[in-house]
Amino acid sequence: MLIAQIIVNGLVLGGLYACIASGFSLVWGVLNIINILHGSFIIIGSYVAYFAYNYLGIHPFLSVTIAAIVLFLFGYLIQAGIINRVVAAPVLTTLTLTFGLELLVNNSLLAAFKADYRKVILENPLGVIDMGGIIVPLDRLATMVLALILTGLLYWVLNASRIGRAIVAVRMDREAAALMGVKVKQIYAITFGLGAVMAGAAGSVMSVIFPISPLNNILFLGKAFVICVLGGLGSVPGAMIGGLALGMIESFGGLIFGPEHAMTLAFSLLILLLIFRPTGIIGKRGYQ
Repeated sequence: MLIAQIIVNGLVLGGLYACIASGFSLVWGVLNIINILHGSFIIIGSYVAYFAYNYLGIHPFLSVTIAAIVLFLFGYLIQAGIINRVVAAPVLTTLTLTFGLELLVNNSLLAAFKADYRKVILENPLGVIDMGGIIVPLDRLATMVLALILTGLLYWVLNASRIGRAIVAVRMDREAAALMGVKVKQIYAITFGLGAVMAGAAGSVMSVIFPISPLNNILFLGKAFVICVLGGLGSVPGAMIGGLALGMIESFGGLIFGPEHAMTLAFSLLILLLIFRPTGIIGKRGYQ
């Protein structure tokens, strides 16, 4: 029964992690940019949900839309106004730029909200469900389902929409896409905005589970990085599989070694994957 409970906990956690990583993987796979801002985008999404719930009475599951709009505009403007100027530069240049922007954004969050931890406390929680001794909080289950829906929606956009096909075309061959009339820099800005949308949406739905503080940005960024390498860079299904894998690893690692060593185990597996299978579990060339 304990093992079943650990598996359920890992799956619930993994669904959230998939939503965290999908936007990060999108930006990395299409723009070849390691977006150090991603963790702060998640925190901003959580703050949007926190203030929307406490001051406007909007449930975090509904404020996902607000967080998505805010983060899309923020991400689009950052990419179009700043990052696009050096997008063709070596990876180290864009990495340094996003690192500098992350310092600016995170310190602004610290100045505005301090380092205090906040949390969305629902007035009417959904309760728990007992499945033969396996306890599952319905709030967490609903959060996981919503996170997976958002991840699936991103996958649909990339495969079934005109913008999505343009993003895939730019990912496969930027020069050829430009010759076909695709406005590459505009697609880059939209892609970065979509990555920010997924981060903000993930932050909004996770606000009912995780405490909110600017200090958590590195934690979420690290998880996104591990998930991308686990599942395979440039793939929404890869982000989903990597997220579920990390959730299970942390759950079982917490049981065997203690919760304080869960991330150590995950990063150890990351090193092994980088050595023996750098493409990840299902990674392949191109973006799905």
